[in-house]
Amino acid sequence: MNTAIPLSRQLGLFAGPLLFLLIIWVTPETPFLGVPAFHTLAVGTWMIVWWVTEAVALPVTALLPIVLFPLTGVLPIKEAAASYANPIIFLFMGGFMLALALEKWKLHLRIALNIVRLTGTNANGIIMGFMLATAALSMWISNTATTVMMLPIGVSVIEILRSKEPNQHLSKGTRYFSLSMMLGIAYAANIGGIATIIGTPPNTVLAGVLNEKFGYTIDFARWLAFGFPLMLVLLGIAYLFLVKILYPNRLGNFEGAQQVIKGELAKLGKISKAERIVLALFLTTALAWIFKNALNSAFPAWKLTDATIAMVVTVALFVIPVDYKKGVFVLEWKDTERLPWGILLLFGGGLSLATALSKVGIIGVIGDGVAVVSGALSIPVIFLILIALMLFMTEIMSNVALTAVLVPVVAGIAVGLNENPLWMTIPVTIASSCAFMLPMATPPNAIVFASGHIKVSQMMRVGIWLNLIAVLLLALLANTVLPYVFDIQRGVLPVWAK
Repeated sequence: MNTAIPLSRQLGLFAGPLLFLLIIWVTPETPFLGVPAFHTLAVGTWMIVWWVTEAVALPVTALLPIVLFPLTGVLPIKEAAASYANPIIFLFMGGFMLALALEKWKLHLRIALNIVRLTGTNANGIIMGFMLATAALSMWISNTATTVMMLPIGVSVIEILRSKEPNQHLSKGTRYFSLSMMLGIAYAANIGGIATIIGTPPNTVLAGVLNEKFGYTIDFARWLAFGFPLMLVLLGIAYLFLVKILYPNRLGNFEGAQQVIKGELAKLGKISKAERIVLALFLTTALAWIFKNALNSAFPAWKLTDATIAMVVTVALFVIPVDYKKGVFVLEWKDTERLPWGILLLFGGGLSLATALSKVGIIGVIGDGVAVVSGALSIPVIFLILIALMLFMTEIMSNVALTAVLVPVVAGIAVGLNENPLWMTIPVTIASSCAFMLPMATPPNAIVFASGHIKVSQMMRVGIWLNLIAVLLLALLANTVLPYVFDIQRGVLPVWAK
């Protein structure tokens, strides 16, 4: 059934190209920026308008640089298109392939159910188990896929509890348990992606921008060393707010939940050969990412990178047989129909825009401008504003698109303030995964909201506190843990950023 196109999309569809033409037409002569810079701004404006209004699919908007940069003389097509083959994109593609293998053979479900099974029969323990399982999976596979998988299991547990009471007279404890379960799954899916560089698209956008602009490669192990503890802290805070502060259910033990979990595990049967192969590849890949530097020291000729490791496992998934006689392999090419290719294009478009912004001097001008006015605001205040801006803006627009636009600007600001770009861009990027207030902020929020167990006001009641805590926590860690993990010296530009 056809549905009417929202007015915002209709307006955005025409506003994007019109603003592009207007900026091209009125291009002024300035001592700071030349014609290519204003043409880049015109392209960026068109992209932002279409990204914000979702006038067309986000990946389609991401293709505009390949079309418009050559036509406007900003970049030749070879340079404009090069960003779509950045090594970071292949790292994320490898992560997608691993996720496909986990999902195809239901290994992700087995892992999640076993984590939940270990948390016992206490109502709060069950919620904790669901949150831990969801976050653990979201470290490696799409937070949307994780939520879709965990939601029906969570709903089954809720239904067991609700079946013991008259539907029209549900107790406060049951209602709060249902609410905490649904919000816990959504928040854990969002938070889990923080832990790894491939856990969520904004992390990979950041890695690509730093690689494209500065030639700097974020190490998988370093990110894990910072992101994993942060994930645990945020997860713990979200759990406490849900079950102890805002929506305490006080239900104690209830036995039916374990029967649901055991029943789901029984349906899976014994672990299959395919699952064992995928598990071995998964663990090998994770260990290779973590101990990459040690491997390169032991075998200098290998010159391993995170992207190389991702491509090795990608090839392995297609050539290792599950049943050679029957021609069954871990992955078949038809399985990649479910791979979100559009996200890879979205990365490429963001990186191409970032390359142009840097080449024509816009990022440098922004950085110099901030350095000039930094006397009015201290660096910590500017930093806090940038984190809050990212976090609250991502409540209403795609965090991937926002990261692609904002991170290059933040990197330029950092250079202008004589600060290490890592110090500012990493917390700002992570903030894009901390949108907890509104259903439309992230796919997990929207999915659990559609379950019918949550009202917008209830999500906002928890989300506003988590948003504010996330801003303060990121600012705190940026000034304590982050410099230690990434060898950042405050107030000094690293050689690679000069």
